[in-house]
Amino acid sequence: MKPAPELTSSQPYLIRAWHEWCTDNGLTPYVTVWVDGSVQVPREYVKDDEIVLNISYDSTTSLQLGNDYLAFKARFAGVARDVMVPVDRVLAIFARENGQGMAFPKASPHAQGADQSALAEDDEPQDQDRSSAELVSSHLASVPATAPESVSATKSAVSKPKTGGRPTLTRIK
Repeated sequence: MKPAPELTSSQPYLIRAWHEWCTDNGLTPYVTVWVDGSVQVPREYVKDDEIVLNISYDSTTSLQLGNDYLAFKARFAGVARDVMVPVDRVLAIFARENGQGMAFPKASPHAQGADQSALAEDDEPQDQDRSSAELVSSHLASVPATAPESVSATKSAVSKPKTGGRPTLTRIK
């Protein structure tokens, strides 16, 4: 009997699907990225080894959502910069306006290119008991309520609670 072929990661397909859903519904797709040496982003916007990026067509040029990398050009404080993110470094993709999206487990250094559901026992994320909605909520908390129009990336900052009936999110680590 022939062994079953190894399946590719579903993460790039899910990222493209959420990006398309956000775009089709007039929402702004954002990704939270775990920054390490393999990630090419402006380091001055990285906080706690994470960066939140606006990946809408309006904020990027030459956007490529490939199976291995997200690549695009974007303006940061008015300066055009190249951005390249390995797909397995994307922690979440979500709509800025309503927080709907999906969170992914943090990739272990030795699991690059492998499906992230196959993490070693020592590398299991602390968030394994948290639902996808809770993980997206924790990532959404790092996005300001209003993003500057000319900036495609924002510094991670916990938004201040608003008065009124709208719920607020608190980042939990």
